[in-house]
Amino acid sequence: MQIVRHKLLMRQLIITITFLCVSAGLYAQTAQEEILKDIHNSASNHLAYPGPKQSQLTPAPDGKTPFYISHYGRHGSRFLIEKKAYTVPYHTLAKADSLGKLTPLGQDVLRRVGILSDEADSRWGELTPLGAKQHREIAKRMYERFPEVFAGNVYLDAKSTVVIRCILSMENALMQLMMLNPSLHVRHDASYHDMYYMNLHDKKLNDQKMDTVIKARLESYAKKYDHSQSLMEKLFNDMDYVREQVDARQLARGLFDLASNVQNTESRKKLTLYDLFSDEEVYDYWKVSNIAWYINYGFYTPNGATQPFSQRNLLRRIIEEADSCLQLEHPGATLRYGHETMVLPLTCLLELNGYGLQTDNIESLERKGWVNFRIFPMAANIQFIFYRSDPQDKDVLVKVLLNENEVTLPVKTKEEPYYKWSDVRDYYLKKLDAYQD
Repeated sequence: MQIVRHKLLMRQLIITITFLCVSAGLYAQTAQEEILKDIHNSASNHLAYPGPKQSQLTPAPDGKTPFYISHYGRHGSRFLIEKKAYTVPYHTLAKADSLGKLTPLGQDVLRRVGILSDEADSRWGELTPLGAKQHREIAKRMYERFPEVFAGNVYLDAKSTVVIRCILSMENALMQLMMLNPSLHVRHDASYHDMYYMNLHDKKLNDQKMDTVIKARLESYAKKYDHSQSLMEKLFNDMDYVREQVDARQLARGLFDLASNVQNTESRKKLTLYDLFSDEEVYDYWKVSNIAWYINYGFYTPNGATQPFSQRNLLRRIIEEADSCLQLEHPGATLRYGHETMVLPLTCLLELNGYGLQTDNIESLERKGWVNFRIFPMAANIQFIFYRSDPQDKDVLVKVLLNENEVTLPVKTKEEPYYKWSDVRDYYLKKLDAYQD
């Protein structure tokens, strides 16, 4: 008996050490180092899905096998959402060019922006071919990693928000799963009926995000890291014209957004705009964006540290549907498709990998590991994977994947990254019940 106990302890020690080493390896670099290594990381929510960094998942405890998946995913790569994101930079440069105010580089940038604008014409906010591919690949990996969940003629219940890029993301994933197992029974829907949890708009929380003090603080921070003047000097040959006719900060930010989003389009194969910015400028643009996303969707204390509760209905729904599905012999999977403005606050609400950080010190975010591009690239996803030994097994375990990588939860466990579902469920329900709506 002593030998068996010793072997079990050694096995658990090895699993824990392996998980900690893998987790540490995923994020050992600072955000600045990650951006220097791959400039696309500076794109924040415009980062094209990088795929899982963790190739081998931690083996499940003896006798436990996956039997149910609950998932919420962001749509895949898309064009910029608003028409003016393309037309304002283009027309600003085109007007200057007509007056002879552009440098040769400025004229070339006008040409490149024109190419991007033509590709996105009347497709603003729509899914790109790369976005469709991302969801097919995520679905394929989900199937291959957890084949037991998708075996036989099980049911898949899939829902999307009513936005077309989300619907098409869902359909691409389902198409891939059906190709892998034609026996699957698929139910899929996109209805305003489900928007109360799929994409809740909470006016009270939204109104609390930015008061005049917080706006002024963010604006001051953005000005501190403003590099628009150096870019104007590269693009224009007349600085008096720029001062009188050009909103330099708006143009610089617009060009950086275009540069960030090229990676999601077919134009990525033939052009870039990142060459307009130095390494320092790229990092600073990201840093300001990281802070803005934290203020709006993280537990930022000056606005009440409550913004992640915008996803309270979604988390309750995940828990309730899991409780129901766990009663079934072979429950399959529940798949949901929405937006980064759900994935980010849900990640914070769940406190995955410490993203439940509460602070008023926006300068400390990166040092404390709050890095937005690790959370919500295009096609970002959160997967709850449930394990048991058989349908009668009440000791159900769960692990969570963020962008297909194992994460830690704010719940005690002796088998990390595996947690008792009863403990996870109780922790989050108490948290939700404590929130005053």
